[in-house]
Amino acid sequence: MEQPAAGDRSTAVPSLDPSQASLATGSYYRHRIVEDPEWSLATVPRLTELCLQHIVRNFQNNPILDRLLPGHRRKVLDRLSTSLPLAVTANLINDEGYWKRCCTERWRVCDISNHGDSWKRMFFERHLENILKRFIPNTTDPNQVLELIPLCKDYVRKLEVDQFLPPVQVDRKEERDDLSDTGSDFGFGEVSVHHYDLGVLNPALPHLEELHLTYGVKNCGMNFEWNLFNFTHQDCCNLAVAVKMCPNLKVFKLTQSKVDDEKTGLLVRNLLDHPCLVELSLAHNLVRDKGARALGELIERSRLETLDLCNNQIRHLGAQALAQALADNPTLTSLNLRLNCVEDQGGEAIGRALLTNATLKSLHLGSNNLSEPTAALFSQVLAQNTTLTSINFSCNRLGLDGGKQLLEGLADNKALTEFDLRLAEVGEETEHLVHQMVWANREAARRGCPQHPPAKPL
Repeated sequence: MEQPAAGDRSTAVPSLDPSQASLATGSYYRHRIVEDPEWSLATVPRLTELCLQHIVRNFQNNPILDRLLPGHRRKVLDRLSTSLPLAVTANLINDEGYWKRCCTERWRVCDISNHGDSWKRMFFERHLENILKRFIPNTTDPNQVLELIPLCKDYVRKLEVDQFLPPVQVDRKEERDDLSDTGSDFGFGEVSVHHYDLGVLNPALPHLEELHLTYGVKNCGMNFEWNLFNFTHQDCCNLAVAVKMCPNLKVFKLTQSKVDDEKTGLLVRNLLDHPCLVELSLAHNLVRDKGARALGELIERSRLETLDLCNNQIRHLGAQALAQALADNPTLTSLNLRLNCVEDQGGEAIGRALLTNATLKSLHLGSNNLSEPTAALFSQVLAQNTTLTSINFSCNRLGLDGGKQLLEGLADNKALTEFDLRLAEVGEETEHLVHQMVWANREAARRGCPQHPPAKPL
């Protein structure tokens, strides 16, 4: 082999035959391909993107939001987990998009129209409702509610709790034996079945405007016991105090809870001077005449606009007490007495009150065992009253003559736009004629046509 000359800085390269040179070259290129198999043209993420990812990952420990630019804030909110602690998100995040994700991921059906068209309000109202529905006295940690109150108090305006669980009984058999010894066939005895005390919760919700409650247990199945549906005297005392301490409460509904006359009186005493209450419902309870008299006093002293007493046990004495309060009442616009038994004595008393009342717009007297005398008096009401827009006499026994008298009274009435006489035994022809006249009034009201001037009361 030839030696390089002295002073020559070039490196000696051994000579290779053509076949070896070709093999060496091929090996070189194959080595380059295997060296970086994942090589691509993708660019490295921007520093801004890496920062946003870090903020999202560490949001629970270091919530950074207000200091971000609007576009960056939007990206962070879209990526935040809906399982973050409420202590972090409640008072920091007001973005409706985030709370919409929280709601839709948790509940299958979401209707924000029942929650002021606000996703955040819906989340906190339903979240608190779910905790109250599952709260077991003496078992559930009260801090579940107490710790949530500071987080949700600015957003909760309506609560609908259709279940209250009683305390867990240690020995159900022993309890049933005790009840049978006292002669209680239905288990109505109040044996430590007091429910969650809303007196702890309601005063801490300054914006609460609507409260819908049912004291009972849903889906109890084979575990059914009468005591699961017992609204005790202590429950009523606690609730009455709680409602009185909600100065902004406008709507209060306590339904299907076995509210009797005594409990009605207790509630009314705490509602007499309530500054904001405009709607009260005690539907599907056990209110009788004494309770109705207490409610009559409430009508006289409060600003109540809607009273629903559907499906109770009010008879003519209770209806007469309500009628007396209604005669000169300046605020009540809706009264529902469906599924009671006021009979003609009660129906006539209400009719006479409506000859002077100039406020009530809706009256429901369906299924009250009414007959022709009530129809005869309401014929005068229809001829004179210009305020009533809706009357329901369905499922009574007004008779053919009663129907004709109502038709006569309706002849010059231009205010009534709803008149239900189904199953009232007035005859198909009368029903048809009444329907035509009411439909004409409704069309005239829709077009804004002037009505007859109001008649002077008797």
